[in-house]
Amino acid sequence: MITSKVFVKKTKLGSVVKAVREHYLRDDILCGSAVCAECPEPSTCLEAFPTNYSDLRKNPHYLIPDTNVIIHQIDVLGESVFKNVIILQTVLEEIRHRHSPAYNRLKEVLSNTDRHFYAFTNEHHRQTYTERKPGESANDRNDRAIRNAVKWYQEHLKLSHGSNVEVVLLTNDKENSMKAEEEGLNVYTFSEYVKSMKQFPSLMDKLANINMNENDGHEFVSNKSKVLYPEYWKLSKIQESLKTGTLVQGKFQASRENYLEGYVFIGGEDDSDSKSVFIQGLKNLNRSVHGDIVAVQILPEDQWTCPSSLVLEDKKKNPDDDKVDEEEKLLKKKSAAKILSGSVVGVIKRNWRPYCGMLQPPSIKGQSSFFLFLPSERRIPKIRIQTRQGEKLLSQRIIVSIDSWPRDSRYPQGHFVKCLGEVGEKETENQVLLLEHDIPHLPFSKAVLDCLPELPWIITDKDLAVRRDLRDIAICSVDPPGCTDIDDALHCRKLENGNFEVGVHIADVSHFIRPGTAIDAEAAMRGTTVYLVDKRIDMVPELLSSNLCSLRGNEERFAFSVIWEMTSDAKILRSSFFKSIIKSKAALTYAEAQMRIDDISLNDEITVSLRLLNSLAKILKKQRIDNGALSLASSEVRFAMDNETHDPIDVEKKELK
Repeated sequence: MITSKVFVKKTKLGSVVKAVREHYLRDDILCGSAVCAECPEPSTCLEAFPTNYSDLRKNPHYLIPDTNVIIHQIDVLGESVFKNVIILQTVLEEIRHRHSPAYNRLKEVLSNTDRHFYAFTNEHHRQTYTERKPGESANDRNDRAIRNAVKWYQEHLKLSHGSNVEVVLLTNDKENSMKAEEEGLNVYTFSEYVKSMKQFPSLMDKLANINMNENDGHEFVSNKSKVLYPEYWKLSKIQESLKTGTLVQGKFQASRENYLEGYVFIGGEDDSDSKSVFIQGLKNLNRSVHGDIVAVQILPEDQWTCPSSLVLEDKKKNPDDDKVDEEEKLLKKKSAAKILSGSVVGVIKRNWRPYCGMLQPPSIKGQSSFFLFLPSERRIPKIRIQTRQGEKLLSQRIIVSIDSWPRDSRYPQGHFVKCLGEVGEKETENQVLLLEHDIPHLPFSKAVLDCLPELPWIITDKDLAVRRDLRDIAICSVDPPGCTDIDDALHCRKLENGNFEVGVHIADVSHFIRPGTAIDAEAAMRGTTVYLVDKRIDMVPELLSSNLCSLRGNEERFAFSVIWEMTSDAKILRSSFFKSIIKSKAALTYAEAQMRIDDISLNDEITVSLRLLNSLAKILKKQRIDNGALSLASSEVRFAMDNETHDPIDVEKKELK
C-alpha cells in the first residue's frame, strides 16, 4: 500500500513546482515477539517469557519508552537489567535528529542480541502508521503515533492464545500519559517504574532529574529560596534578536584560572575574523557550561570589565549553599583596560556530556544524601547529585551527567552514572584520561574482527602478478626501542651510472582495510593510535598493526613503494610509485643504526645503505634550512618502566642521533 502527499514549493529562482512524496506501508512487518502466533515468521528478538522485576504489573511485559525517556534516561536503560524493550521507528528517528550521543548508545544496545531490544518500524506498518492531522504539531503527532503503536501491540499479542504478555508505555509527559490512560493503555512514568524495581536500588542513583525546559520561557523554580540567575529569553525572541543583531551567538569557553569568568567566541576560535565577548560574574555567566552555544547581549560600555588577575576556585563544600561568593565583589574593582563584555541571555545548544571526577567530602559528615561532584576538567562547574552510596564513592573516580540547571540552584543538577575505580590507581586514572579526551578505547567489535584476514597468511601467485618483487633488496627500518608497529622502511644503493637509488616503503594497509567495511569505519572513527605511559590504544586490531601491516625484520610484507634516482648532491632525476612485496633485512633501533654508521669496520649492505641515506638526508636538510624552513620539532621524552610492576619510574629525554 502506498500513501502519497502532494504539495507545492517555491524554488530559489522563484518558480513554483509541485512535489509528490510517497510513503510505503506494509502488512508483513514482524512484531518481534517469540510468543506471537499471528506474524508470518517466528521471531526471537523479544523473549516469549520476559522476566518481570516491577511491582507495578503482575504479568510479564514488554516496555515501550517514548523519546524523552530514552534521551534523558539512557544511563538507566543501558543497564543489563532492562531487557525486552521495543524501540519504535518514530522514537528512533526523533532521537537521531535531537540527541546523537543517546542515539549512538541506543544503537549499541540494539546490536546486542542478549539485551532483546527490538526496533519496530511502525511508520511503515499499515496498522500503526499515523497520519498528521491539520493543525497538529509534530510533537503531538509523534505522541499519537507512539500510543497507536502501543495499542496495536496490546491487541496483537492478545490474539496469541494462552499468552499473558502485556505492553507498558513509559513516558514522563503528563498530557501523553493522560491520553494513554483514557485509551486503556498501561502507562507509567520512568521514575515510577524504576522505583518499583526494588531488587535494584542502585538504579535510583542513575535516574536523571529533569525539571526545566530552558528556552520556552517556563523554567522550573522551586520555592526553597530566591532565584540566583536571570530567566532565559524565549527561543523565538532569541532567533529574532540574532537576525536583527541585538544579540550575538557563539561558543562559551570557561576560564581555567577563574570560575567566575569566560569568553564567548563569535565566529569560532580559529576564525581570523572572530571576536570574543568577555563574560564575568555568576549572573552574566547565567548557567553556561564550557562548550555551550549561547546567545549573548552586549552590555553598555560603562558596564564593561576586564579579566581579573586573581586565581579563583570554587571552594564551597555544602551542596545546598546558594549564597553569592564574596570573591565576586573582588572582581568589581575598576580598571582602565576594559574590554567588550556581555551577558548570556539563553543557551542555544547544550554541550553537556558525562564528566569524570570525584565527590567532594561534605562539610558535615553524614548530614545529607546530596553531594557536590568535582569534575576533573577545571572549566566545568561543580555538579550537585543525590546518591545513597556517598560514603563509598568518596574514594572513587566516578562519572556524572548533568540533567538540568534550575534558576534557584547555584550548581547544575546531575546524576551518578558509573564508578571507574579507586582514586590513584593506574588503570582508573588511565580510564579518566581516555574518557575526558573522548578517545575511543573499547575492544574491537565482532564486525571489525570479522574483517581480518585468516591465518596463516601467505603471499599468492595472484599477489605476485600485481606487485613488484623487492625481496632481494637490502631494506631496513629504523624506529624507537620497543616499536612493534613498523610502518616504514628504507633502502639506498649505488647505481652503475654513479647515481643513487633511494627507496621508501610504506606498509600497505589498504590491502587489508577496504573502503566501506566495518574495520574502515572503526579506523576512521579512532583516527590514530593513542599511546599511554604503560599501554597503547590501537587504531586497528593488533593482527594488522603489529603483524601483517608491520614491516618486521626478515618477514615478507606488502608495501607501497616510491623509488627515486638521485645524484650525489641529492637532486632527484626520476621517481616511480608502485605496490610491492618487500622483506626487511633488519628492524633497527636508533642506537643500533647509529652504531652501524659509526663503526668503520662494518661494510655490509645494510650499513652502507644507512651511511648513504644519512649523507643524502644531511644535504636535503641543509637545502631546506637554506630555503627558509623552520625547525619546529619539540624534544621527545620516553618513560623508563619498572620491569616487575610496569610502573613509570623515570622520564628520559630522547637523544637525537
